Amino acid sequence: MPATSTHKFITWIGFISILHAAYSAAQHRSYLRITEQEFTTLPIDILIQGIISLFIVMYGVLHIAGDFKEIRAVVDLECKTWETTRNLASFQIFNHRGKCLSPDYTPPY
Repeated sequence: MPATSTHKFITWIGFISILHAAYSAAQHRSYLRITEQEFTTLPIDILIQGIISLFIVMYGVLHIAGDFKEIRAVVDLECKTWETTRNLASFQIFNHRGKCLSPDYTPPY
């Protein structure tokens, strides 16, 4: 399922809601310091908003991220032959500085 603009919008709403819950928690702690009350726990509405926002963000991120891949590498390698698996083109460099170690090497002047 491809990521749609709806999923991206839902994710942004969830992030904004989490930020709002964090700001509300900071305001509540500030209020308790000003009124010299002891902090025991956050109000239930801030807790519920934080938890619901977390689930909204998780839902949006899971849909934006795309399909999951198999953890086992064997699944991806079953359809490949040995020749294509062992083809490491990045290691096939023949013009490198190690050639100066050869007894037949003559430096270019």
